[in-house]
Amino acid sequence: MKLISLNVWGGRVQAELSSFLKEHERDTDIFCFQEMYHRADGKFSNAKWKDDGIHSQLFDHVAGLLPNHTGIFYPHFEDFWGLAMFVKKDVPLLGEGDKFVHHMESIEVARLGGTSKNIQYVISEINGKKISIVNFHGLWNGKGKTDSESRIAQSNEIIAFLKELEGEIVLCGDFNLRPDTESLKMIEDFGFKNLIKEYGVASTRTSHYKKEERFADYMLVTKGIQVKDFKVLPDEVSDHNAMYLEFEI
Repeated sequence: MKLISLNVWGGRVQAELSSFLKEHERDTDIFCFQEMYHRADGKFSNAKWKDDGIHSQLFDHVAGLLPNHTGIFYPHFEDFWGLAMFVKKDVPLLGEGDKFVHHMESIEVARLGGTSKNIQYVISEINGKKISIVNFHGLWNGKGKTDSESRIAQSNEIIAFLKELEGEIVLCGDFNLRPDTESLKMIEDFGFKNLIKEYGVASTRTSHYKKEERFADYMLVTKGIQVKDFKVLPDEVSDHNAMYLEFEI
């Protein structure tokens, strides 16, 4: 099975992103996307959240580029901004859903990502064995990517959900965490291999990202997953790099 995880940055690099998806459409079984917009026209009522170059119909646009995949969208802000997965139609889909792992009462910093956060998942089967693919975009607090009380609580919520899953797990996405945080170590200690660490990845950000922090995105797998190939792709289709995983169980 082949999987790509990417924070699409709201589709701000639309032409390059479209070409990238067309290139990988045939060989990729599952795409996990963060910062996805879905029919967002006219919905930017929050003064802090402005249409600054995003593609407000990005989900439908991507669906058109991936005709052999089934698109699934779960918002974490109102009904138009959140997580999306595209699953190839020949991949067995045993279940899917989402669960909120962080709640915010205020949306004053929503434009910058300070919203409630959920995790999205699909359950499939390979060689008669269950596997869950979990898509995640971690909370942003405007104070960097270090530990905080809310991030520790978020990790506890994620772990509580993962305990309910059967079989192997791939957990991927934009965690908004540094690699040396306790918030990330908690999830690793649950029983995951952190492929960003194992493969010595030095950055998951493209040249579109101008700040110094070069880590945000992670791919974690349980021990029963055999990694055939893992790499951070160089394509400049977002301010994040895409992560590519080929695996079997």
